[in-house]
This record gives sequence, structure tokens and C-alpha cells, in this order.
Amino acid sequence: MIRIRKITNPYHEANVRKIEAVREILRKQFPDVREEKINAIDSQLVDPLKHRYQTSIFIAEDIHETVKACAVLHFMPDLQFCYLDYIASSPDTPSSGFGGALYDRLREEAGSLDATGLFFECLPDDPLLCSDPEILQQNRKRLAFYERFGARPIDNTLYATPVKPGDDCPPYLVFDGLGRGEPLSCKNAREIVRAILERKYGDYSGAVYNDTVINSFTDDPVIIRPPRYSRRKSNAGAQSDLPGKKIWLAVNDRHSIHHIRERGYVESPVRVKSILKELDKSGLFRTGKIREYPDRHILEVHDPNYYSYFKKVCQSIPRGESVYPYVFPIRYASRAPKELSVRAGYYCFDTFTPLNQDAFLAARWGVNCTMSAADEILAGTRYAYVLTRPPGHHTERSVFGGFCYFNNCAIAAHHMSKNGRVAILDIDYHHGNGQQNIFYRRSDVLTVSLHGHPSFAYPYFSGFEEEKGEGEGLGYNHNLPLPERLTAEQYRKTLRRALKIITGYRPDYLVVALGLDPARGDPTGTWSFGHDDFGQNGEMIGGLKLPTLVVQEGGYRNQSLGSNARAFFTGFHRACNGIKNK
Repeated sequence: MIRIRKITNPYHEANVRKIEAVREILRKQFPDVREEKINAIDSQLVDPLKHRYQTSIFIAEDIHETVKACAVLHFMPDLQFCYLDYIASSPDTPSSGFGGALYDRLREEAGSLDATGLFFECLPDDPLLCSDPEILQQNRKRLAFYERFGARPIDNTLYATPVKPGDDCPPYLVFDGLGRGEPLSCKNAREIVRAILERKYGDYSGAVYNDTVINSFTDDPVIIRPPRYSRRKSNAGAQSDLPGKKIWLAVNDRHSIHHIRERGYVESPVRVKSILKELDKSGLFRTGKIREYPDRHILEVHDPNYYSYFKKVCQSIPRGESVYPYVFPIRYASRAPKELSVRAGYYCFDTFTPLNQDAFLAARWGVNCTMSAADEILAGTRYAYVLTRPPGHHTERSVFGGFCYFNNCAIAAHHMSKNGRVAILDIDYHHGNGQQNIFYRRSDVLTVSLHGHPSFAYPYFSGFEEEKGEGEGLGYNHNLPLPERLTAEQYRKTLRRALKIITGYRPDYLVVALGLDPARGDPTGTWSFGHDDFGQNGEMIGGLKLPTLVVQEGGYRNQSLGSNARAFFTGFHRACNGIKNK
């Protein structure tokens, strides 16, 4: 298994050791590069203004989380292009796909940034430019590798000119158009080359050399060298055509066992069927494989006593029967009732979330779905969606309610937080009290919730704006409660505020608790959003272009659930991939 991870924060505990492994690979593979250059990657990550580009490190790890390959990518937003500074495998890594997987991930990153293309230097395969036969052979292998992806040198320029007389192997400038087939104009190429020479090399090359190289770009559009190593036209560009990248989909195919056949119980199996029917029409998704995960991932987030009770009580209830909490320990909370059915109120905060034999099984498989999707994101997949029920965002560390039993978003966010900063955006109609409770004293997971004001909306006891977090978590919990009646544009104004908060936090990963209950006619809400509104909301969130895990929460008007979900992901996918509205 190859896992690819993006690093932007050199100070995160999980990243310190990984970055040192990156440095060691760079030292071994680029022995001519000065030590201060290799050590400068920390500064590049944290000070984009100084360097005039935004830097990210990408690592490819094996199943043992050993760094096997790495890359340093710069994005220059003023000219909208990406520059690959380094890409290298560990010397002891055999040819096993790490380099190809890593480079494909870089192409995906460049596409998500709506970059003109991906540029980098590669040593020449021309014997007139490189006198060492062994090095020449290595250069040819590298250029053949990149050619498989459609990346080839820019021809008919003086870029491969030695800076100092006698220098051997001056590099080509290679251009990867990311499979879009769009030509590179002379004007754009000149601006990009100037930025590369001045920002990467500083005063080393000098103004006279820089101008000579820049002015040698005269073809409009520039000429890209024809394929030299491919016997047939490479299809890598088509395979990596970024606007066609699909969203990884995890469907809880065991949700239907949790079916409460009682009048008025709206959290029913038809919810998933309604959504999946419309998603299948969209062509935006690819179904992923669900793996089973140990209980420890749940126990790191939920109280072990609650977990043990939930599992045990569900096993004790006869099939077809349900138990509803009805006695709550306001006093004498330390003395839990011995009768399991009576003890339900000890771990619950409402009277309409039932316990039955299948509630645990359905919710437990939902955790497997969510963890599988979270690991896909950590392995380099940009976007994933978990279509599951029962939902989870109301479950706190030790209590359940609101149809929820395990907090899928919190379990995923905690797992992902071991590899970087995580933001949770809850856009369900109801407050995400579970995430707030679980992360209230933590700063490594930002929680932001847009919801109906608790003065009229469930769960009533939380979701007030003044709830900001405590201790280390102070300032990392944001509630944006909204009025009982509002327009979609008023909502989007608040959503823009939420996205600004998330952008300021600079997370590595985003988890979205997707509620479709702001829809017109939803039995649990008071707002009136149509599918166009969900589409615009999805487009705004996708515009963050963060690795994003979307987890299904509420939404109970089955007539519009599917079309609203489809609209949301259509807008999300369009923004993620830089696709313009027709």
C-alpha cells in the first residue's frame, strides 16, 4: 500500500520526523545541493511572502509509514503556476510505483489549484549537453518517465544554457499541461521563466543571463518537444484529466438493518436509497472498498463505558423491539441503574433515539466506512464522501441522541489530526454538538457549525455563539447560529464567514458534516433551500480546494434528498476541479 500525504506545517508533531526523513533523502539524492538549501524547506513552508511562493511537501509512505519518496512543490499564485523543485525516492527503494504515484498526486494538486501547468527542470538527454554516458542514461530514463504523463521539455529556447562556462548538464525546462491540451503562450512562458530564475536562483544566475534566457522564448505558443520515448501516444494525460477526477464514495451497505417501523420516525433506510439513485446519474463518483477497523479508533473519541453499554444493550434487546430512554439521572448520576433498558437515559439526552439490536451493527459499520474514507484522504485521494446512516454529529463523548450513536466526523477528524490540522464544517440544520463537545479543549481540530439558533432548534442546549472552546481549545470552536427564517443568500453570507475562519486556520484536511435538512419542506427544519442553493453551497466549499471528507448527516425530505445531494456535489466537484459554469 502506498500512502501519499501533503505537509504544510513543519511544526506539527507528526511532521517533524517526516520532514527530517525528506531532508535525508534529498541529501543522498542531491549531494551537490548545499545544506542550507535543504534546510530552507522549513522556512519555505511557513514564510510564503518572503519566498514569493507557497510551498508544500509531499511524501509517499509504505505500509509501515516509512517515507519512501518525497517532493517539494511551489505554487506561485500571482502567475498561477506550479514549480516542482525536488522529487526523489529513497536510495533503498526499489522501483515499486512510489515515484509514479507521487508524481500523479502532484499533477492532481496542480490541477486543484487551477494552475496553468506544472513546470520543473530535468537534466538533458542530449550528448552535446551532457558528457558523462552514465548520467546521460539516467537522464533519458527520467525524461521517459515524465513523458508517460505528457510532460516534455520546452523546445527552441536557451533555457539549457550553462550559467557558468564549462558547466556540464544544464537542465531543460519541462512543461506538464496536466492533460488539458491548452497551449502555453509566449507571454505567459516568459513571465513564468522570469519568476523561476529570480525566485529560485536569486542572484546566482544574474540579470544578463536571465534576460538572455527569457528573450529566447519567441515561439507563440511555445514549442513542446515531440515524444521521444513513447512508441504510442501516452494516455496518462487522459487518465489524469483533472476535471474528470471522481469523488471516492463509501456507502454503508448495512444501514438498512436499522429500520424503525414506527409512525413519525423519519431517519429511515429510504434516505440512502434516494441519495444513491441520484448520485449514480451524476457520473461524479467511484465506489471504494470498505475495510474493517478495530474498536480503538472509536475508543479514542468516545467514552469506553458508553461504548461498552451501547454494544451490550443492543445485544440484549430482542430483534424487532426498541428501547427508548425515559428516565434521566439529573440527581445521583454516579449510581447507574442495573437494568440496561432503564440505564439508557444515563447515556442519552433525548427521548426519541431508540436502542435496538441492529442500531449498534449499523452504526459500527458506518464507522468502518468513515475510517476507510479518512485513510483514502490520508493516502492522497483529494475528495471522499461517506453515505451512511444512522448519522453521528449529535453524539458526544459519552452520550448519544438525535438519531446518532457514533460520531463519524469526530472519529475521522481525530484520526486525521495525527497527520495534520483538521477543520470540521458542520452544515446540518442542527448544531453539531457532538464535535463541539469532543474537541472543545483541543486546538488541533477546528470546529465550525452553521445551524438554526438553539432558541428554537434541536438540540436546544448548545450552539450559542459565545461557546468558543476552553483551555487550549479557546478560540477553536465557532458557532454561527441563524434565524428561524432566512434566505439562501443570507445563509451564503454566513457560509462565507465560516469559510474565512477555516482559511485562517490553514488546515491540512477538511471534514464536512453534510446535512440536507435545510431543504424546503424538511420535517425537521424551517429553511427553504432548493437544489440550486445546495449547488452554490457545494461550490463555495469546494472552492477551498482542501483534501475533503464529506460525511452524510441529516436530511429527511425523501422527495428532494437525492436531487439536493446531486446538486451539492456537482457544485463541489466543479469548484474543486476549476470547471467553469457553461
